[in-house]
Amino acid sequence: MGTPDFAIPSLKKLVENGFNVVAVITAPDRPRGRGQKLIPSPVKTYALENNLPVLQPTNLKSEELIDNLDKYNANLHVVVAFRMLPESIWSKPEYGTFNLHASLLPQYRGAAPINWALINGEHETGVTTFFIKHEIDTGSIIHQCTANISEDDDAGTLHDKLMVIGSELVLKTVKSIEAQDYQLKIQNDYPGLKRAPKIFKEMCEIDWTKSGDQIHNFVRGLSPYPGAWTEINGKTYKIYKVRQVSDQETLGKQGTFHTDSKKYLNFQAGESLVQIIEIQPPGKRRMHIEEFLRGNKL
Repeated sequence: MGTPDFAIPSLKKLVENGFNVVAVITAPDRPRGRGQKLIPSPVKTYALENNLPVLQPTNLKSEELIDNLDKYNANLHVVVAFRMLPESIWSKPEYGTFNLHASLLPQYRGAAPINWALINGEHETGVTTFFIKHEIDTGSIIHQCTANISEDDDAGTLHDKLMVIGSELVLKTVKSIEAQDYQLKIQNDYPGLKRAPKIFKEMCEIDWTKSGDQIHNFVRGLSPYPGAWTEINGKTYKIYKVRQVSDQETLGKQGTFHTDSKKYLNFQAGESLVQIIEIQPPGKRRMHIEEFLRGNKL
């Protein structure tokens, strides 16, 4: 069960290692683009290319889906980047249902663990497989694998890193369940646990009162999606990459910007200057700041 690109390597690992994937469950096709043409999910595309049966339920509690699951009679459900499942689904297989989560649980439970680990300036994260139960992301841990976060990582590069590591962990988990050779670890809450709630557009505005380091982490944690943004002369610009320029030089009021119209665009942050490296004007594509300044005056 999965929908986006993040789920494909895990499914591919199972197929290429000879496991009997009896069916793939993914989201319904979505209308996209100017013509609103129905586009299949990445997981559906891979499944059809590999002759795997595909189910696309709109209602996970429907009798039709339950009947289909009875027909396929899978003894294990594997979930990677899918929707929240009702108990009637996750409790069905003989060996249960496990999920791959892109954090070291119990840290960063929620919909956006990759983004929040970067926003909070973490130097390490990882992936976890766990058996699903009622409360989201709280089930018993089967396996975990850590991953370093580099200074140059953004949400896109970290996503790709964890996608690969996660696929290996899914394969390891399925083999462990097949052999009945694993030790479960109960998730215990403790002070200092950080959450990873879903991110909405209004949460992505850059707060120039923050330090340069905090703004750097905020921008890379939202790049390339959903994208941090700020207003310049009354228009909304997405910001994909920044760097801290100085700890001493100031322009005055926080949020004030300065540019020579050719090479740089600097904003005054809480303690330092922040230089914009990659920007996307309204209605246009993402570009390097020098390219932007050649065609735009601020």
